[in-house]
Amino acid sequence: MNSESKTVLVTGASGFIGSFICSEGLERGYEVWAGMRRTSSSQYLTDSRMRFAQLDLGNYKRLCEQLRQYRSEMGGRGWDYVVHAAGATKSLRREGFFQTNTEGTKNLVRALIAEGMTPRRFVFVSSLSIFGAIREKPLAPNPSPEREGSLKGREVVYSPILCTDTPVPNTAYGESKWQAEQFLESVKRDVGLDRERGGFPYVVLRPTGVYGPRERDYYIMAKSIKQHIDFAVGYRPQEITFVYVSDVVQAVYKAFDAPDALGKGYFLSDGQIYNSRAFSDLLQRELGNPWVLHIKAPLWFLWLVCAINGTVCRWMGRLTTLNLDKYHILSQRNWQCDIDPARRDLGYEPQVLLEEGVRRSVQWYKQEGWL
Repeated sequence: MNSESKTVLVTGASGFIGSFICSEGLERGYEVWAGMRRTSSSQYLTDSRMRFAQLDLGNYKRLCEQLRQYRSEMGGRGWDYVVHAAGATKSLRREGFFQTNTEGTKNLVRALIAEGMTPRRFVFVSSLSIFGAIREKPLAPNPSPEREGSLKGREVVYSPILCTDTPVPNTAYGESKWQAEQFLESVKRDVGLDRERGGFPYVVLRPTGVYGPRERDYYIMAKSIKQHIDFAVGYRPQEITFVYVSDVVQAVYKAFDAPDALGKGYFLSDGQIYNSRAFSDLLQRELGNPWVLHIKAPLWFLWLVCAINGTVCRWMGRLTTLNLDKYHILSQRNWQCDIDPARRDLGYEPQVLLEEGVRRSVQWYKQEGWL
């Protein structure tokens, strides 16, 4: 190992976002360690420069032993940076989210501290979902100039979620991520943020809907449109935000050395606001404009579908995208968020807007034979 190279551990490295964080690290000259479970796929981690760390985030004692082993391999030092991107977005049961997203985070942080491997910066990939369905009261007519905006030629309906808002998670996924954030906050209170005095220097990133190559949930939408069906729910206006995966990765690496970011959380989006048809319309265009039947159903119908499908799949032991936890995400009307703090403290600036991001995603889906 080059003694001058910076090292980074990426948990959840086999996942959608994690695999891109690893690839970017190699391009930037980092020594990248892909943290993953023994059973995880390394399909997108084939670069020969990649090193691997098998981590059992569900077992604190075993995790400490594993970290000790990797510290020895690195000559007695720890990783310079740790990106905690591992997490469960689907689970057969509610408690599964907390075992992975909350307890897994606690185990990793405690083990790093216990083994003397506190990194220069710990970046936790959380989610906008921790805030739940807040700020869904429509703005008054003729809003003040500072609150005006445009959405397909009309004013925005809702106001953006702010970092200063109080999270009210309405899904098990969002609640589990919020509890993990609260744990990091407790660590800050207990030991401070000065690494030289034993503190734990973390930054939290809260992306909105992340899409791009390798992502499967938005791929399902593309597949449905190719089959001539676009399904939407709810009759109240919906304002959605997105962020392309490379912009999330950009924010991760900017968070490594941003001095004003310690102990703070930041929203990530492409800075734009879209209506509920924007993504599907762009998919339709990139797929050659096939005829599409646009179906809009009431929320009670979505609830019924999610309840039945979630119950059946749980009985069968199969993970599913459509369940009651996902219902709250799909039915949420306001996904606006304020990215100005990320711009100010991280130097974050979105590079890929939705039109270009959908084009790149569909192109990749076609190249890989997904579509």
